[in-house]
Amino acid sequence: MARINELRLIARVAQMYHVENKRQAEIARHLRLSQATVSRMLKRAQDEGIVRTTIAAPSGTYGDLETGLRERFNLPEAIVVECAEDRDGAIMARIGEAAAHFLEVTLQTGEVIGVSSWSETILKMVDNIHPMKTGKAKYVVQTLGGMGNPAVQTHATQLTTRLAKLTGAEPRLLSAQGVAQSREAKLVMLSDPYVRETIDLFSSITLAIIGIGAVEPSRMLASSGNVFSAGELSDVAEAGAVGDMSLRFFDKDGRMVKTPLDDRVIGMDMAQLGKVERVIALAGGKSKTRAIAGALKTGVLSMLITDKFTAARLLDREQEFEEGAEVA
Repeated sequence: MARINELRLIARVAQMYHVENKRQAEIARHLRLSQATVSRMLKRAQDEGIVRTTIAAPSGTYGDLETGLRERFNLPEAIVVECAEDRDGAIMARIGEAAAHFLEVTLQTGEVIGVSSWSETILKMVDNIHPMKTGKAKYVVQTLGGMGNPAVQTHATQLTTRLAKLTGAEPRLLSAQGVAQSREAKLVMLSDPYVRETIDLFSSITLAIIGIGAVEPSRMLASSGNVFSAGELSDVAEAGAVGDMSLRFFDKDGRMVKTPLDDRVIGMDMAQLGKVERVIALAGGKSKTRAIAGALKTGVLSMLITDKFTAARLLDREQEFEEGAEVA
C-alpha cells in the first residue's frame, strides 16, 4: 500500500504541473512539499510511466523518416521535406526553402560560413533567405574554386556575395578554378595572396553548407568547366567512387577514394571539412541517392536536408510513396 500511496501523490503532482499548468513553486506551497521534492516527483512520474510524452507530427512533416535516418546512419540531425513530385527541380526547390528557414533560425552571431558555390540546391536556399535585420555572420567563405565559364561563374559569385549580404557578413571569394589543369598549375594559383587568404579561412569555418554530387557532375558544375574529363570520371567510378562533396570522392561505405585528381582540386578537402563544427548537406533526387548514402557514412555530416522520396529510398521504404500507396 505504501507504493500505491506514493504513486497517488506523484500522479497528483504531475496532474497539477502538466494539466493545470501550475509552477513547481505553487505545487510545493499547495501540498506543503519542498520544491526539490516536487522536482523529483515529476521525474519519477516519467520513470513510472505516469506521464508519457507523445508528439503529433503536423501534416507534411516526416518525423519517422527523420528518426530513421538519424538511427541508421548515426546522423545527429535530419530534415525531410514534403515534395509533390519525385523530380529534381521540385526537390531542389523544397530543400532550398527548408534550408533557408533552418539557417535563419539557427545562425549564430560571428559565425564563419563555408559554402560550395557550384550547387543549384544551395542557390535555391539563398533565393529563399530573408535579409537579417541585424548582421550575424562574420564571413561567407567560398570553399571550392569559383572561376570558370563566365556565364555560369556569375551565378557562383552571386551565390557567395548574396548569402554574405543577407547574413550581414563579408564575402571571401576563392578566385581560382575549381579544377586546375595540373598539380603544378594548382601550386601557381595557390601562390596568389588573395587565394591564399581565402583558403587560410577554411580552418575558421564554423558552419559548412555543402551539396552532394553523384560521380556524374550536376548541370551547373558541368557547365562551369570545373569538372574532370569523362575518362577521368570513369576511372574514379572504377576505383569505387559513388559520389563527391566539393569534388572529393568517396565510396559506398564512406571511405575516401584517393586519386591523382585530388592534387588538382582547389578547395576544401575532407579532412578540413571533418573539423567543422556543423556540416549541413543539401541533397535529394533518385540519381543522387547512392551518393547520399555514401556521404552519410563518411561521418562528417551534422545534418542532411532531403526530400521524402529520397529519405524513403535511403531507408528502403520506397513503397510508402509509390503511386496509390497511403502516405504515413
